[in-house]
Amino acid sequence: MKAYLIGIDLGTSGTKTVLFDSDGTVLAEATEEYPLYQPQNGWAEQDPDDWARAGIQTVRRVMEKSGVSPGDVAGVGISGQMHGLVMLDADGKVLRKSIIWCDQRTAKECEEITRRVGREKLIGITANPALTGFTASKILWVRANEPEVYARCRHILLPKDYLRYRLTGEFATEVSDASGMQLLDVPARRWSGEVLKALEIDPALLGRVYESPEVTGYVTADAAAATGLAEGTPVVGGAGDNAAAAVGTGVVTDGSAFATIGTSGVVYAHSDKIAIDPLGRVHTFCCAVPGAWHIMGVMQAAGLSVQWFRNNLAPDMSYAELDRLAEKVPVGADRLIYLPYLMGERTPHLDADCRGVFFGLSARHGRAEMVRAVMEGVSYSMRDGLEILKGMGTDISRIYACGGGAKSAFWRQMLADVFGVAARTVECTEGPALGVAVLAAVGAGIYPTVPEACRAMIHDRDELKPDAEKHDRYNEFYRVYTGLYPRLKDSFKELAEL
Repeated sequence: MKAYLIGIDLGTSGTKTVLFDSDGTVLAEATEEYPLYQPQNGWAEQDPDDWARAGIQTVRRVMEKSGVSPGDVAGVGISGQMHGLVMLDADGKVLRKSIIWCDQRTAKECEEITRRVGREKLIGITANPALTGFTASKILWVRANEPEVYARCRHILLPKDYLRYRLTGEFATEVSDASGMQLLDVPARRWSGEVLKALEIDPALLGRVYESPEVTGYVTADAAAATGLAEGTPVVGGAGDNAAAAVGTGVVTDGSAFATIGTSGVVYAHSDKIAIDPLGRVHTFCCAVPGAWHIMGVMQAAGLSVQWFRNNLAPDMSYAELDRLAEKVPVGADRLIYLPYLMGERTPHLDADCRGVFFGLSARHGRAEMVRAVMEGVSYSMRDGLEILKGMGTDISRIYACGGGAKSAFWRQMLADVFGVAARTVECTEGPALGVAVLAAVGAGIYPTVPEACRAMIHDRDELKPDAEKHDRYNEFYRVYTGLYPRLKDSFKELAEL
């Protein structure tokens, strides 16, 4: 009997659910979108019940489309946007909208965390400095600004883990996603009693931490009726979106890396040994392979920059049309440079106050030059992360490209040219969904380990090699790009204080 696996990818713009067979072949997929709320500049929230509704509906749709018998689904894995704060009351009801990963309101709370724990100790335990995007500072913000909500809170979950709760009734998480809460002892792969005590957060609010391929619970009767799955179907830990994308592209051994262009942008390298940047410019998290870690640089507004451009300056054009428009413009976008700091920035600046900039804009520039500059600026920002990883001794000779932006052959070639390394893709482009389906296959006992499951379920497709001449030309503009932030840093702060 053939086994089937479901991967659910709970993203920022929507949730995609994909049904795979045990060879990694896609049988059916469905997507459901939901809104993003920005009540103030720099704030970002979503409704957890929108996520749950989208997850349940998309699972039902793929089951109906495929005609697969519910009993033949061996397991479910869930990937999700990281860092979001979901607060539930004693009855498991949502108390407020989730403050999500790109929200920048918690600079004051980050200072408080650093003061309470100590910067060096915090980086040593959580492998990262206090960051506005992470969950711990959001918890402190709610406690300080909405004390009545905090007083009623009995459970704190991450976005994908709220969907897990709705499917299984279990309050649980796993190491890769929990690494981004700033509450996990990342080297030890467990909640940090020292950090929780320093921040006065009750450990009882947090769910049990699992390894990513472990079974965390089983589909309840109510969830089975809602989704079309069989009651008792196992649900594994899954992974945060980037760790899931790594598994979904086969980046599960030393020396392998990937770059993803989703709403945010990531450069990610696998490591069997933990390595921490003492300056905190890149993140070290537990990865979805038990006993291993990953190092990644994260930019806030990658695909979001192109989406913003299209929605506001080219609403009549598709993304494919924008690609063709940008392709007509030579390297350097006619001396126009874009800083992609629409939501502040993490790697390498750790600056909640910086904002987007078009530098060099002139009367001769139009939409073609501007969209090319946006794509180049995102690529430069991702190279910032790559350069830090190289400086930490990471050997990167080939990068797998994934995410919505990487479906563009034009943008993949741009990444190869900007990075100066080959950009490879895999047959299945459903990175995070496939990644957690791989984890579900391991949890269900179909494959013994994550690397073995990847060898069976993930298949390489093409490789775009860098153009040496274009790489040299990009280097010239990249030098200008890297000089802009230091010159504007104080002005960003002044603007934020007005």
